[in-house]
Amino acid sequence: MSLLWNTDFKELYFKNLSRREKQVMEKNGNNRKLRVCVATCNRADYSKLAPIMFGIKTEPEFFELDVVVLGSHLIDDYGNTYRMIEQDDFDINTRLHTIVRGEDEAAMVESVGLALVKLPDVLNRLKPDIMIVHGDRFDALALATSAALMNIRILHIEGGEVSGTIDDSIRHAITKLAHYHVCCTRSAEQHLISMCEDHDRILLAGCPSYDKLLSAKNKDYMSIIRMWLGDDVKSKDYIVALQHPVTTDIKHSIKMFELTLDALISFNKRTLVLFPNIDAGSKEMVRVMRKKGIEHHPNFRAVKHVPFDQFIQLVAHAGCMIGNSSCGVREVGAFGTPVINLGTRQIGRETGENVLHVRDADTQDKILQALHLQFGKQYPCSKIYGDGNAVPRILKFLKSIDLQEPLQKKFCFPPVKENISQDIDHILETLSALAVDLGGTNLRVAIVSMKGEIVKKYTQFNPKTYEERINLILQMCVEAASEAVKLNCRILGVGISTGGRVNPREGIVLHSTKLIQEWNSVDLRTPLSDTLHLPVWVDNDGNCAALAERKFGQGKGLENFVTLITGTGIGGGIIHQHELIHGSSFCAAELGHLVVSLDGPDCSCGSHGCIEAYASGMALQREAKKLHDEDLLLVEGMSVPKDEAVGALHLIQAAKLGNVKAQSILRTAGTALGLGVVNILHTMNPSLVILSGVLASHYIHIVKDVIRQQALSSVQDVDVVVSDLVDPALLGAASMVLDYTTRRVY
Repeated sequence: MSLLWNTDFKELYFKNLSRREKQVMEKNGNNRKLRVCVATCNRADYSKLAPIMFGIKTEPEFFELDVVVLGSHLIDDYGNTYRMIEQDDFDINTRLHTIVRGEDEAAMVESVGLALVKLPDVLNRLKPDIMIVHGDRFDALALATSAALMNIRILHIEGGEVSGTIDDSIRHAITKLAHYHVCCTRSAEQHLISMCEDHDRILLAGCPSYDKLLSAKNKDYMSIIRMWLGDDVKSKDYIVALQHPVTTDIKHSIKMFELTLDALISFNKRTLVLFPNIDAGSKEMVRVMRKKGIEHHPNFRAVKHVPFDQFIQLVAHAGCMIGNSSCGVREVGAFGTPVINLGTRQIGRETGENVLHVRDADTQDKILQALHLQFGKQYPCSKIYGDGNAVPRILKFLKSIDLQEPLQKKFCFPPVKENISQDIDHILETLSALAVDLGGTNLRVAIVSMKGEIVKKYTQFNPKTYEERINLILQMCVEAASEAVKLNCRILGVGISTGGRVNPREGIVLHSTKLIQEWNSVDLRTPLSDTLHLPVWVDNDGNCAALAERKFGQGKGLENFVTLITGTGIGGGIIHQHELIHGSSFCAAELGHLVVSLDGPDCSCGSHGCIEAYASGMALQREAKKLHDEDLLLVEGMSVPKDEAVGALHLIQAAKLGNVKAQSILRTAGTALGLGVVNILHTMNPSLVILSGVLASHYIHIVKDVIRQQALSSVQDVDVVVSDLVDPALLGAASMVLDYTTRRVY
């Protein structure tokens, strides 16, 4: 979920929702404060509830806050984490000891029963208008059950999500008990709608913890790292491990934890290990830690609890996080920290590209290999779960709750309305990408919709130096992202098309063309991702043209095709079995440098006889200048102003007006291109060849003639067409964002 809100649009959003809020306040009584009970059960749910509690506390004219603490907060073995609530200056109205020790399945059931026995007295005394319940823990199920049976309205945070364990069943059970829903992602919202929840009572707000996460990384962090891991530890050179039992397969989860610790010992990096939660199986996991001497091992620091503010800094600057905590697949993505997700506990979660899944973590070697793959990498920051503005939306939502409405829930059984929620901006927003095209002359940035419509485009001259160019890219992207909010476009990420050889895995331009100076070994992903807090993809302009054809053009639905760009240079992209071919050193589809003559003209690559030396715009410009210098270019009805440079278009114009020499040059250029296409047909045997770029229409007939004369009969029927896309580089850059699948499986 990527929401970029500027001040003007935020004011517009609140103004729209305020109409309902005003009506509700009149009904409820203008001086009537909403009494909100927030119940927190453990360190994890408090990190999500605390931002909401702080928000409620800042508006005492609208809300009264009651805090109920229960569950593992009150147990010494789990850090007595109720103290951090007190340190945050919240008054705890009630402490309920609800945990039955034993850490097995029966103890979990008994704990739910004990909470159900104790909660009615508390709720009768507090008499809240609404109870806020978070997530999917067994304690939360007891809270929701008590409130529902006592006719207290329930606001459920993080409903609609899918993880992969018994938590799913508990989460969805709470959803059915809850009256109002705050979800974090569009998928979660759709799940709630599919579960027949009332559309008007669903708010897509994002995760409240992201309100703190997205402003956290710039704070001082080295002192926190030293405090928890030692004075000799550096940023990005340690691991955070957090693994919980899987209650539906306790025996396997304990074995997996043992393998994880063995792999971490072998990997030999300083590691902060947090104790597991209180679920069934946690006691056995602690025994495994102690059996292996983790608490006394020089490379390990084992702790029961880390305050959330400090935990944020630790994961933000870690070389890797490993385990099966939802924090790894949700919050850590905000920093681009590599994550290794073990087992099935989070198998259904939406994840950013920073997460590597080891679902069958059944050997130490497999986990160790994952550590070698992930440790020390830096991924684009992900905003799947929030944009840092969840709390203002939730407070606005709370104010809009009409206490005079009937308490009985209404379910919206099929047919289900589409995309109707409390959050007005999501009704209007268009899923979009920021596309950047780095050409030899111009730098272009565009907002591109999912349908391939260019909503808005910005163009500037491409600066000559690296520093000016990167600053201009950042400036234009920030401006476009801000403008996207006004245009109701939700930016999902940034795609960049650039000339030269590109490593798309790392987002680095390895070697550029001569047209773009100071553009070798350039990391484009990091500065853009850090500035915009969005994922960034980078690829060669020829590859982007092929991607554009695959998504929006004549290659749509085809398994194998080739795109050839005819412009200032000659480039291309190859789609094979629906996938783009990059090659072992990212040099695949350099089609402009196919050699078609052993004694041909010099090419910009240092060789000679390449297609680009014959058929590119630069080659035609070279031949046009030769003719012009010999007074052989201009014919009747044609002129070139003195202040205008002679170029390829003048040669084409002369050929159309009957200049025999110009016609001969174009025929030679088209023949060279045609021979290149024949080589491609014989090598790749695609089902389609697409000619793209400004010169394509001038070459198409010559290319087809060469194929008829030179190609094997088995490939002569392959269709060759001219692209009908206006901006293939921008559309291809956008398609990298719009088509990207976030989940990777190892």
